[in-house]
Amino acid sequence: MPRKMRTLAPAAALAIASVLALPASQTAVAQSAADPSFDFSAPEVLATGLTVPWGLDFLPDGSALVSERTSARILRLRPGSAPTEVARLSGVQPSGEGGLLGLAVSPSYAVDGYVYAYYSAASDNRIVRFKLAASPQQEVILSGIPKASVHDGGRIHFGPDGLLYAGTGDAGESTNAQNPNTPAGKILRMRPDGTPAPGNPFPNSVVYTLGHRNVQGLAWGGGRMYATEFGQNTWDEVNHITAGGNYGWPNVEGPGGPPTYRAPIATWATSQASPSGAAVAGGTLYAAALAGRRLWTVPLDGNGGTSGPPTAVLQDTYGRLRTVAVGPDGWLWVMTSNRDGRGTPTSTDDRIVRFPPVSR
Repeated sequence: MPRKMRTLAPAAALAIASVLALPASQTAVAQSAADPSFDFSAPEVLATGLTVPWGLDFLPDGSALVSERTSARILRLRPGSAPTEVARLSGVQPSGEGGLLGLAVSPSYAVDGYVYAYYSAASDNRIVRFKLAASPQQEVILSGIPKASVHDGGRIHFGPDGLLYAGTGDAGESTNAQNPNTPAGKILRMRPDGTPAPGNPFPNSVVYTLGHRNVQGLAWGGGRMYATEFGQNTWDEVNHITAGGNYGWPNVEGPGGPPTYRAPIATWATSQASPSGAAVAGGTLYAAALAGRRLWTVPLDGNGGTSGPPTAVLQDTYGRLRTVAVGPDGWLWVMTSNRDGRGTPTSTDDRIVRFPPVSR
């Protein structure tokens, strides 16, 4: 199917171009629109020497769980202490962009003890749940998500409704995105046991939205859901996610287009973003950029849109950024991905760094 890029009115195109090419003298002015909630001048390095960290979530005691894409290890991290291995999953077959990817801690962890993981197996991507142990017994709750060397998605997150969401990729086959009968190129929504969630837009299906190329960031704020998505050659996106929404890929990429498809609320040139993890705090969405080597801040208007232009922080400070999350400590946690084969690692990579909240 031929790809069309959504077209822009001249004024809109000029506005986006001006955001992407702000001179240094105007950066401080643009950043005031985002009003970041964290002090990016006061980093605290929590861990170094990791091997392609990918997923991040937190246990009830405030410690973090971190997945490593290629080693299949899950590490436990407490500020002030070195990471310790608490599980190693079996059946993970890392290749290309695949491997052990997203992590999510059950919202009922104190009762059921479950941790969830999204990983690439021999023939598919799948989601499992398990209890922390050196070699945990893994229960497959969803299998058959198409895998490839690229576009494997992988982010999982429990939403405010207590249901599990997963972002998938089109597995390198763009037509998957518009096919409601495959989980590829979708955002999925399911019960904790992997069965379709009540109220899903497609009967007896975990598919929640379609028309995605590669979703690696899921976040909620102000009662609304957002996702970050890798574009092809032109536009990366932040989307406001609504049940049954079609986000256009591969028929459209970026802003504009017919009303059949939901347009993104923010875009960047692919060289400036490749957005992976996302988090929302204080009315701002934070997007970790891989190729862009920066953290984007996107001011939200509380109605599913934006209130100003995106602005960047941490540009070229830590290299490729994979994951961002707000911890139970109130700090913003950021993970690098400089050892994933596409970065230029330093001797201390990969790293996890956190930033304190701004004193108001």
